[in-house]
Amino acid sequence: MFESLKKKFSRTSDKLEEELIEEAQEENNLEEESGKKFSFFSFGRKDKKEEEDSKSDVAEIPQEVESIQETDTSDDETSDDKDEKSGFWSFGKKSSDNKEEPQEEESAEEIQEEEESAEEIQEEEEPKKSHFWSRNKEEDTEESEDADEKTEEKKSRFWSRNKDNDSSEENDEDEEPSGMFSFITAKTISEKHLEDILWELEMGLLEGDVAMEVASAVVDSVKDDLVGRKIKRSNDITEYTYNALRNAVAEIIDIPGKSMTEMIEAKKAQGEPLVVMFVGINGTGKTTTIGKLANYYLKKGYTPVIAAADTFRAGAIEQVNYHADKVGVKLIKHQKGSDPAAVAFDAVEHAKAQGKELVLIDTAGRMQTNTNLMDEMKKIKRVAKPDLVVFVGDALTGNDATQQASKFNEAIDLDGVILTKADADSKGGASLSIGYVIKKPILFLGMGQGYDDIKEYDADWMLNQLFSESGEEVNINEA
Repeated sequence: MFESLKKKFSRTSDKLEEELIEEAQEENNLEEESGKKFSFFSFGRKDKKEEEDSKSDVAEIPQEVESIQETDTSDDETSDDKDEKSGFWSFGKKSSDNKEEPQEEESAEEIQEEEESAEEIQEEEEPKKSHFWSRNKEEDTEESEDADEKTEEKKSRFWSRNKDNDSSEENDEDEEPSGMFSFITAKTISEKHLEDILWELEMGLLEGDVAMEVASAVVDSVKDDLVGRKIKRSNDITEYTYNALRNAVAEIIDIPGKSMTEMIEAKKAQGEPLVVMFVGINGTGKTTTIGKLANYYLKKGYTPVIAAADTFRAGAIEQVNYHADKVGVKLIKHQKGSDPAAVAFDAVEHAKAQGKELVLIDTAGRMQTNTNLMDEMKKIKRVAKPDLVVFVGDALTGNDATQQASKFNEAIDLDGVILTKADADSKGGASLSIGYVIKKPILFLGMGQGYDDIKEYDADWMLNQLFSESGEEVNINEA
């Protein structure tokens, strides 16, 4: 999801770093530093990794200690136990074992020849010994240099896990293979450094179907956050830019509002059903979304009822009837061409009489410029008195969905938004803009074609999608 926006955010960080490093080179204010350069998206994983690392450190340190204890214990074994070990270990010990006396029949020359032969074989086999035994014997000065280096490397990887600035970890997955730089005298980010970069960001957001006012809000927020920042290392540039962009987007997408589930519970306490009316243009997936919501709340233990108030479009009643049958909920319908407001009214009365908690009213799709159909929509609202009027928009249409929502909001005063096909949205313009522009919350996101492919909107989840690397999207069932 949102691959286009992710690339634009990352490019903003890279451009600012290039700008500052180039200026520092001209000022002779740059030096290469040991360590690795962090990628833009690595900062989004730091919180998770720190928590995981702290747990793994606690788990692994006792294992290291245990292995050392086992090694120490092995040194105290009796000579009988040692003799039971493989011939490899016992073979080279003849020269150092004072407990074994040479046989009286052997001459001194024969004994010396046997000892020299044993030492030569021991030298040939020494590198094959396990690192486990060799790394804990500090007094063993005959161990090969290769074994020492490998053992030291293993130890350093284990103990350096808690050192924030340790540059010896070669395989850190959060780091880029490029070098890191530091400034001899700290650099201060000024408006001059950001002028071209933020203009490019704003153009990129507009190309991604982000609304003009949203793009301007993001750029202004990033500018206020970065100007005046003092930079000592190149990694600081990446981190500050990442945080500035993330904070700007967080303010844009987090529109306060109650969830539909909370409203159902509030109405249930009053002995009334929650009445939800769905509006939008043709082809956005409005009727399918109603089927998904009926299934969603049925699984939560509520009893929905659907009103087939789209009485104009050919096949509309059959379509919503198909979804109601598949999900297993009651459908209230009239003949084609009947008054849609009457259908909505009957559905509400049925829910009250049967003690059902949720009424979902399907209305005819209409363009925001069709005055007659917009007036009819207002009539349905007056008769059914819905608690929520929800606009259903197609995320793939980008800025068009935002403009449509604005027109519907002006005509009927929307209470929330549902975006369909969000899983296939690479640009993210509608998801980023629509709630901010009409000042109404996004309630649900359509994430696929199945009845279970819908999730309640969560601003933190959305933020993680926008600032995660490719392929790290969170599964809707795990969110």
